[in-house]
Amino acid sequence: MIDYIKGELVELTPTEAVIETAGIGYSILISLQSFSSLQQAPNPAILYIHHYLREDEELYYGFATKDERALFRLLISVSGIGAGTARMMLSSMTSDEIRDAIIASDVNKIKSIKGIGLKTAQRLILELKDKIVKGSGDNMSVIGVKTGLETIEEAATALVMLGFTKANVSKALSAIVKEYPGASVEELIKFALKRL
Repeated sequence: MIDYIKGELVELTPTEAVIETAGIGYSILISLQSFSSLQQAPNPAILYIHHYLREDEELYYGFATKDERALFRLLISVSGIGAGTARMMLSSMTSDEIRDAIIASDVNKIKSIKGIGLKTAQRLILELKDKIVKGSGDNMSVIGVKTGLETIEEAATALVMLGFTKANVSKALSAIVKEYPGASVEELIKFALKRL
């Protein structure tokens, strides 16, 4: 799995970046947020990758920050929101504006994004409101602190590799994170093994 691509920024448009590394040019789809960041970023550029793979297509979605990628992954976890729509959302509003709208249950603000209807906006709020909480400092973040999502993903991956289903793992970890918000990967796995 590709976590990030770092290399020379060869081409940049508001929707796509081409980064060359080790003699290979990677075409990466980006949001306007990442476009703005890349315009100011020095070479070599770095993009955090979400690898989108389907039977008929393989795409790389790139993000200037892990935080933006984490929000993208949360958005595409909602039924009815595909990778293209999530990228459109991240291009229409900043990550903080999207989180604010979800926390405030602002259906109209979410609905104002091209491709999002009333039912999808309501579903988005319903499914993500509990997963998005206000963090401290200048940024709001997913599940408390930025490292929290990485820690949870790492624990989830380990548990799935141990043979547990993704659905059961997600349910157990959600409950554990609410009880022990600062738990490490090892603690999350230990607590989850007792519940699964």
